[in-house]
Amino acid sequence: MKRFFAIVVVLLSQFSLFAQEELSSAEKVDSVFRSFTGWFVKAIFFEIPFTDTIRVPWVLFVLIGGAIYFTFTFKFVQFRLFGTAIKTVQGKYDEIDHHGAHKTVGDDVQNDDIPDTIKVEGHHGEVSHFQALSAALSGTVGLGNIAGVAVALSIGGPGATFWMIVAGLLGMASKFAECTLGVCYRDIDENGVVYGGPMYYLTKGLKEKGMKDFGKVLAVIFAVLVIGGSFGGGNMFQANQASAQLIELFGMTNPNAGIYIGLVMAALTALVIIGGIKRIASVTDKLVPFMAVLYVGAALVIIFMNFKLIPEAVSLIFTEAFTGTAIAGGFIGALIQGFKRGTFSNEAGVGSAAIAHSAVRTRYPASEGVVALLEPFIDTVVICTMTAVVLVITNLHLGYFEYGVKVSEGVELTAKAFESQIPHSSIVLTIAVFLFAFSTMISWSYYGLQGFKFLFGKSKVVDITYKLLFLIFVVIGAAISLGSVIDFSDAMIFGMVVPNMIGVVLLIPTIRKELAKYLKAISAVKK
Repeated sequence: MKRFFAIVVVLLSQFSLFAQEELSSAEKVDSVFRSFTGWFVKAIFFEIPFTDTIRVPWVLFVLIGGAIYFTFTFKFVQFRLFGTAIKTVQGKYDEIDHHGAHKTVGDDVQNDDIPDTIKVEGHHGEVSHFQALSAALSGTVGLGNIAGVAVALSIGGPGATFWMIVAGLLGMASKFAECTLGVCYRDIDENGVVYGGPMYYLTKGLKEKGMKDFGKVLAVIFAVLVIGGSFGGGNMFQANQASAQLIELFGMTNPNAGIYIGLVMAALTALVIIGGIKRIASVTDKLVPFMAVLYVGAALVIIFMNFKLIPEAVSLIFTEAFTGTAIAGGFIGALIQGFKRGTFSNEAGVGSAAIAHSAVRTRYPASEGVVALLEPFIDTVVICTMTAVVLVITNLHLGYFEYGVKVSEGVELTAKAFESQIPHSSIVLTIAVFLFAFSTMISWSYYGLQGFKFLFGKSKVVDITYKLLFLIFVVIGAAISLGSVIDFSDAMIFGMVVPNMIGVVLLIPTIRKELAKYLKAISAVKK
């Protein structure tokens, strides 16, 4: 470990000098990068025109369509089992994972053991349900909850809030499906280290259906995309925005401030990611509740300070959701912006969260699928909605932005709303931005590492190589203007939707079987 830190320090210090020299060339790099990758970005985010003003990215249809399909296929599982999900996170059903429980639920037993788990006896995962949920949440609760919501409302109006909530509720079914599969088809080595996610259920699951080669191709595509997404949207963008917010708050004028902030962030990230999913989970299970309470708490204070405006704000959100008169595309504009923000925020259907949830300690894959459905609820229905309501309420009597006119900086708009109600709350918002960015980075480092190991093997050298690359990209993100690099990395993240959704749809029978098994186990314990 000491050798690892020495290598990190040397590489990052050398890179900081390089970054200083190349800072002025950022625009040139951006231009060259755009010329090579622009086609991919356009393909992933190709917009289908409906009217002269309304254009919808095709990937949004896949995500929302899949969410609706899963909602009906699993009989509104997000509502039926919401209470069960909370109880599972609380550990109230942990006893069914203990030896002996399998006898009561009719599992195939040989010599008092379940054949499927004999090879990994004593190793049924690395983290608890709560830790897995926290790790996955830290990857989705990010700057989109602050900046993205502001942009969505500026374009789609207050009604976008309603459709954002609907998108979050539908996305819960997608998270249930993909995270059940993540546990079902995971690999666990002799040391109890878990390797899971879409790469594994695409290869192993589709092999069971006689589509071995097709599954391998989809898995490789997914792995490449998740690695690219981890370096870009899951790393550089987060570092860049956190750095920008800190520089603005403290009025830093040093041209190398971004580099110094990047080095500090890289060092903090290194302290967490070298420990693998156990260390990540131990950090996120404390960090996620803290940052959620900090941000949501501040939002609630503002809402209650303006409690007289709550009825008017709620009325505006609902009426504009179905009328949206004179607001950037009316009803359709509000619907599209709400769905876009909600879906892009919680990443339901992207497959990333299945990687974190696959590390959970359980014998029953559907138990983690049930836990995972809470993720879009917390991310979108709670946190994104808090941002939206604060913006709508403060804009009622301040009118500091105009609906139908897209804002360029969403973080600044949200900061202005908070600052207008609570003096110096920009400090709280900056802390939230930093924590959101940091938590997203450490979770995406794990996602990218899993894809990297899937492609290049599970050796220590592969592990260290990826982590060093990830830390270098932290500094790059904080130090330069990203431009088309971020466009490309975002496209890679949403490109993951295609192979993932194909696999999930084809493996629906497996999900049904696992859900029935888990519910039967719960019923047996209750008796």
